[in-house]
Amino acid sequence: MIKRNFLKLAGTVALGVTLSQVTLAQTTLKVGSWLPPTHAQNATVWPTWAGWVEKATEGRVKIKMEYGLGHPKTMFDLVEDGAIDASFGYHGYVPGRFKLTQAVEIPLLGVNAEAASVAHWKVFNKYFAKAQEHEGLEVLTLFTHGPGQIHLAKPIDSLADLKSRKIRLGGGIQGELGKRMGVTAVGAPATKVYEMMQQGVIDGIFIPMGEQKTLRLKEVAKNVVALPGGMYLGSFSMFISPDFMAKLSEKDREAIRSVSGEKLAAMAGAAWDAADEAGLQAAKDEGVNINMVAADGKMAEEFRNLTKGMDETWYELVKKRGVDAKAALAELRDIARSYK
Repeated sequence: MIKRNFLKLAGTVALGVTLSQVTLAQTTLKVGSWLPPTHAQNATVWPTWAGWVEKATEGRVKIKMEYGLGHPKTMFDLVEDGAIDASFGYHGYVPGRFKLTQAVEIPLLGVNAEAASVAHWKVFNKYFAKAQEHEGLEVLTLFTHGPGQIHLAKPIDSLADLKSRKIRLGGGIQGELGKRMGVTAVGAPATKVYEMMQQGVIDGIFIPMGEQKTLRLKEVAKNVVALPGGMYLGSFSMFISPDFMAKLSEKDREAIRSVSGEKLAAMAGAAWDAADEAGLQAAKDEGVNINMVAADGKMAEEFRNLTKGMDETWYELVKKRGVDAKAALAELRDIARSYK
């Protein structure tokens, strides 16, 4: 009896030690996000990547999501400072730091987010990474949202009607577009737009169609002008702390990188494309007035004329970055337009 109890106790202790070792072997990767949990980035992109990471690391690295950490532009700093281990950010929120990434935002690229995201990542690695715009961070991937469109409280008959209207702009190429259109630019994170539209603080916003659903714009922005190919694409990066990576084994570091990069760019872009489709349907179901502008329509021609010279504007913006901007932009467009 004594022997049996001793063996039982010894077995329990051994099991406890084994479980403790397993627990210690697991590392929690804290990911911060500024969009709501229902948004495609949080409902699809991060969970999918988390599954990839857990499988690639054989369960040694698990992801924990954290929300409500402040303004989206602070995500870069929060990861650099070690408050969280990884996050994603919209480059347009930090315009002085990120200039090269605007290449993918320049109008008339004419592709969806998946194609643009893959091209964005490839060109970043070949041309832009050496400029160190993401210094202090390890970039997991770059991606874009889908085509940005015009969401308004009141309808317009031409782009000229936008002059002096208060439009929320998210930075990046949107700023240049707003300037050319003569709008009154208002800065604010996307998560504040519903309230601002509801209160009449702004007349509209430039943003992808998906936000008709995820940010509930269908309730406050009852008029959408959908230009063919959109007005622009928005540039994002997903990034991780080099200090966090340094704590991992080389095997796990490489495992995480193996499920990031181009694979992650394509998945993220596709998820945002799917969100745009859902947003369009939600807007239609809500009775939003959607003006699907034809490629040969008046507004499409207005827009093409309005965007002339934007390549040169970007070349001037990045001339001190030490990269071959013309070659990079040409290659980005070629990769994106030939993507299948």
